[in-house]
Amino acid sequence: MKPHLLKVSLTPESSFNILQKKGIDFYNQWHFHPEVELIYVHKGRGTRFIGTDVHRFEPDELFLFGSNLPHMWRCDPEYFQKDSKQKAEVTIIYFHHDFLGDRFFNLPELKGIESLLERAKQGIKITGNTKVQIKELLSRLSEARGSERIITLLTILEKMANSKEKQYINSIYHEVKIEKLEADRLNKIFQYISDNFQRKITLSEIASVANLSAKAFCRYFKSKTRKTFYDFLLEVRVAHACDLLLEKDMPVYEVCYDCGFNNLSNFNRYFKKIMDKTPTSYKWEFMNV
Repeated sequence: MKPHLLKVSLTPESSFNILQKKGIDFYNQWHFHPEVELIYVHKGRGTRFIGTDVHRFEPDELFLFGSNLPHMWRCDPEYFQKDSKQKAEVTIIYFHHDFLGDRFFNLPELKGIESLLERAKQGIKITGNTKVQIKELLSRLSEARGSERIITLLTILEKMANSKEKQYINSIYHEVKIEKLEADRLNKIFQYISDNFQRKITLSEIASVANLSAKAFCRYFKSKTRKTFYDFLLEVRVAHACDLLLEKDMPVYEVCYDCGFNNLSNFNRYFKKIMDKTPTSYKWEFMNV
């Protein structure tokens, strides 16, 4: 994909930024930046787009994104409803790969962190006890001053590097290039899918959003996302289904139609294809954790 470049402003009095963001949404445009990003989701639910992966995000999740990995967050529609009390909240750290010098992470003792930052270009989700430890360190980092800031951040990266509680979000990494017009077009497409996935979206309809013919749109979308439009749409629908199964206590047949599927058989087949388990098995596993 070719998203737009986000300009991250690093303050002159510090070598990296730690930010607290609160509101109805995160940064919900398809974007990338040269800075490494560590993000912890305190509050918020929706769909995350990371590289070529589409999945749900939930509160209490921790991610590490390497340099130039395109990503986007879209909170669920209820966050944008009038008088909604739903709020999103995240802690984000931005830092350059070379914020401690060009060759700092080439030191023998820091090879593990260097490897972590390279693999983070695929996107990494941190889980388990490692996540718990890093959450505590993030709280400490918010209050730290002087050299303690550097030490605490290095401790966080060291724990990630040494942990086996990591999930790689994309199987491979693809370099991105800056093309603003294409980024704007992709944002329009993603926004339209996000707003309308619960009903049938025809190929001619979505192609018109991109100002392309249906045939040209299929080629365009596949070249930018490395998947077909219909495969992408199915992933968005199944991601929404996962949330409904766990949070809304809805019967499977109701989830099926709420997500835009026209029959239960298709829903079960595509859910199992994407999640490697049936909707009922998925719900049962999480309820019995």
